[in-house]
Amino acid sequence: MPWLTALHVYPLKSARGLDLAQVGAEPWGLAGDRRWMLADPAGRALTQRQNPALARYRALPHPDGSLTVVDPAGESIRVARPSAPTGAAPTLADVFGSRFPALPADSRTEPWFGARLGDVRLLHLADPATGRPVDYDDGRGHASTSMADGYPVLLTTTASLAALNRHIAVDTGDPAVPMDRFRPNLVVSGAEPWAEDTWRAVRVGGLLLRRAESCGRCAMVTVDQATGERRGPAVLRALARHHRSGKKLVFGATFVPVRPAGATGPVLAVLRLGDEVEVVDASDPSGLR
Repeated sequence: MPWLTALHVYPLKSARGLDLAQVGAEPWGLAGDRRWMLADPAGRALTQRQNPALARYRALPHPDGSLTVVDPAGESIRVARPSAPTGAAPTLADVFGSRFPALPADSRTEPWFGARLGDVRLLHLADPATGRPVDYDDGRGHASTSMADGYPVLLTTTASLAALNRHIAVDTGDPAVPMDRFRPNLVVSGAEPWAEDTWRAVRVGGLLLRRAESCGRCAMVTVDQATGERRGPAVLRALARHHRSGKKLVFGATFVPVRPAGATGPVLAVLRLGDEVEVVDASDPSGLR
């Protein structure tokens, strides 16, 4: 049976991820995942698409809800979690056309970020339960998500990465790409290559996850997550040639956590490294090659 071999959260959207041994799963994603993001004056998300150097920024959450951000030179700033009682007024955030309310961090933090990243501000998703609804499975399901691009949880498999790297080696001779290029939340081992394309529902550590969609890939997968530099297009070319759905280049799949019967509160389950991954429902992939 497949099993969970890596867990990642990204406290600040497009910044470096954290590797975890266990984490709570909430209806809108893993606890602490992408609850903060940098945005331009219009509220549009700043990502590695615009500035690959974001990969070199680290974001460290604290129990009181504050966030420490560390720049590539090692200089840091600690930002308090904004709230209405502290005077934070809601503003509209925008993640690729999905608009939702967010709270801006204290304006006194803006010069620190501005000196490094230009005219940006830091936003916090205070209430993901109601702040950003999404539909999935052709509109039959409804959920909330964080500041992720689309859906709460992104799952990849080590077998698919190995298959992709074999294609890269044969096609172009370029070096293999690591899994962090794809910025997953859950990494699964022990499955067949591309098996996740068929998974409509899986159970991880007792938590049921229902499929939202295959994950389409863009130029972000060309960014070296260690250096914050763009590399060649070999990974995109390999996906275009060997693993696509129509015009969409696919690697991994997104899922929505399902609240267990009788579960109350935001934490649905605790996921741990080594948890078995049970395929509850599978079907033929749609249009993938």
